[in-house]
Amino acid sequence: MKRLPLLLALAAALPALAAEEAAAPAAETDAAAARAALADAAPTADAKAALARAAAWLAAQQKDDGSFSNPKHPGLSAVALWALVGADDPAYADAIRKASDWLLSRAQPDGGIYQPVPGRAGGGLSTYNTALALSALSFTRRTDEPFVAAVLRARSFLASSQLEGDDQFAGGFGYDKAAPHRYADLNNTAFAIDAMRRTQSYEDMRPAGERKADIDWEAALAYAESLHNGAGAGDNAGGFAYSHADAKAGTEKGEDGKVVLRSYGSITYSGLESLVYCRLDRADPRVQSTLDWASRHWTVDENPGVGDQGLYFFYDILSRALTAAGIDSIPRSGDAAGQPPIDWRAELVAKLVSLQREDGSFVNANGRFWENDPVLATSYSAVSLAFAIGNLR
Repeated sequence: MKRLPLLLALAAALPALAAEEAAAPAAETDAAAARAALADAAPTADAKAALARAAAWLAAQQKDDGSFSNPKHPGLSAVALWALVGADDPAYADAIRKASDWLLSRAQPDGGIYQPVPGRAGGGLSTYNTALALSALSFTRRTDEPFVAAVLRARSFLASSQLEGDDQFAGGFGYDKAAPHRYADLNNTAFAIDAMRRTQSYEDMRPAGERKADIDWEAALAYAESLHNGAGAGDNAGGFAYSHADAKAGTEKGEDGKVVLRSYGSITYSGLESLVYCRLDRADPRVQSTLDWASRHWTVDENPGVGDQGLYFFYDILSRALTAAGIDSIPRSGDAAGQPPIDWRAELVAKLVSLQREDGSFVNANGRFWENDPVLATSYSAVSLAFAIGNLR
């Protein structure tokens, strides 16, 4: 790492630069104006109080080694780390350092950040865990040499996990590139895209002569678009489906009689985030059609299309995707066209405040997608609140 000392001044700004790069395609105002808009749009007092209580509860759940919840899945600790950084409280500096150190200790010889499962190819969910770890680590403002080296190796690993070829999965990402069957889905693809955008600035610190890591962004966009329902999909039009191999929300007949993979909430916001990070701006028809679906199906009472399944991840990705797209309010469409736009921050914060338990935690009674683990549900909620009030971008 001979170049590292020469780049320390630049490195101090890496997390801010990474976030700015992620949001740049859709941003229409400078950072100061965006912060002012957030101050006007979000009920920050309630949100900050709820976030502080959630962060305090999370910090109390951290294990002595720095991990959270199930250590077999480092991604769970990564989301908790993300939440503590989002609390923007110096009281959590030690907890943040311990969590990031623990994540780095999970780095494997291939560069991925995951826990292998002996005798089970793909059992470590290496792509999923590495992507979440990278996104969370990007916010820690660490620039020490071992940290930067680990991030660069993880970027190389993640880039190598993108599927090539010409089938329905090409350009996408699955849970683990070592899985016995070829597979990709839009959730894992969005996680990988998010991680690669947020850590892109670290490539400026890669040693001279070492090959820089990146994904094939055109292929990633093509994969995301292949799961974007078009005009012939009826009420599903503009929304996204999970995977060609797994509908998640089921199927129905489209206007032309063909089978349509049903759109639903969290995956549609994963699709929106993917479009934005693939450098489509808000005026692009694909982005506009996604926002139209979001408007027609707007609610924070459930994950639209799948009820309470993955509810807290829905809040998480909604806040991250709309922030990335620079969306302060969603225009009404369909039968509600002409009514005041949706103030997503205010509605999201109010809902989360109503769901928070007395001890500061959150939990989903529906255990699908692990949200009956209060550490995960609380981490998702805290991240959602941090994005809603502008602590994270």
